[in-house]
Amino acid sequence: MMTMTTKQEVFQKHLERYLKATRQEKGDILDHVCFVTGMHCKSVGRAFRRLQLHGTTPTHKRRGRTVVYGPDVTVALKTVWETGSEVCGELLHAVTNEYIDILQRDGMWEHSHPATAKLRVMSEGTMKNRIGTFMKARRLQHGISSTKPSHLKQIVPIFTGPWSDKPPGHGQLDSVRHSDSAFGDAVYTVQYTDARTLVTVPRAQFNKGQQATKESMQGIHVRLVFAWLNAHPDSGSEFLNWVVKGWCDEEGIVLTRSRPNHKNDNMYVEERNGHVIRKFVGYIRLDCPEVVPVLNELYDVLTPYLLHFVAVRRMTGKVKIKSKYQRQYEKVAKTPYQRILEHPAVTNDVKTKLKAKHATLNPLVLKKEIERLQQKVYATQQRYGNHSRGS
Repeated sequence: MMTMTTKQEVFQKHLERYLKATRQEKGDILDHVCFVTGMHCKSVGRAFRRLQLHGTTPTHKRRGRTVVYGPDVTVALKTVWETGSEVCGELLHAVTNEYIDILQRDGMWEHSHPATAKLRVMSEGTMKNRIGTFMKARRLQHGISSTKPSHLKQIVPIFTGPWSDKPPGHGQLDSVRHSDSAFGDAVYTVQYTDARTLVTVPRAQFNKGQQATKESMQGIHVRLVFAWLNAHPDSGSEFLNWVVKGWCDEEGIVLTRSRPNHKNDNMYVEERNGHVIRKFVGYIRLDCPEVVPVLNELYDVLTPYLLHFVAVRRMTGKVKIKSKYQRQYEKVAKTPYQRILEHPAVTNDVKTKLKAKHATLNPLVLKKEIERLQQKVYATQQRYGNHSRGS
């Protein structure tokens, strides 16, 4: 096969004669060059034209804008993306520099200085487009709902908002069933999401008994970095009972509820069910008590990871245009950690302790530990699941 250098020599050799030739002679020259180079006759004619106008030999140059972010930058971006649990570009852009700083601090950053410098200044739009190429088609899955109205729902008042003026400590609760069926025993996750800071704390339990739900809420309480002021679940019987109500009264936590069949009353925690529970645990069936402590091990690592390193973009409003709504979001995504530091209602002591804790954490280390515990959860279910269902 003729090389590019050889082709250039052929064009240079015949250029002067081609420019002075008659129409018939040009046809003969084109036929000869086509035979020698293997190029199409129209390509040969354009090549002679370019050589005449620009004085350069025909080369295969890439058209369009110059590529600024090469493969080395793409590889560096993928490292950050995987460390951030493969979130979208809008959320990853807000924490990219912090991820790089921490990984460099701990000697876990293996990319060149030029690639790192380019990644630091990459725009949100470019990052969003690059991350879009990382995404692969995923089969959409949906969980099942096991929420049923409680006969004791009259003991808890309905609250529909607004939430925007509530300080940290006012949050929503929901339970997620880890099963592909509504029948039989199963592991549940009780998840708390703070309305102001979007702090998320999940805890696992076996089935959704009143005492088990109370213990999960106690686990959430001790893991919150600020005071828990208001617990707002849906109308599920695991939350609307005297055991949970009595504990909330003892702890000074106001218990309210959403309207039955109005999921958007619990919009903050409902959206985190998919972004947190289904993302990190999946849709696997968990139906044995032995998996509960292992799943809580996973949540003990996942909670600080979400708090300190996973940015969230809050919707600020929506405008109806004809029959559709156009949603408006914050310009800059922030982590719950950043939202806590910015909020004046959080005490300086809490912020100081949180900063000290933040300085010791590494997102990549936490991510690897999360992946290890995920495999431990699946292995525990595989070991004990069939035995538990058969007993």
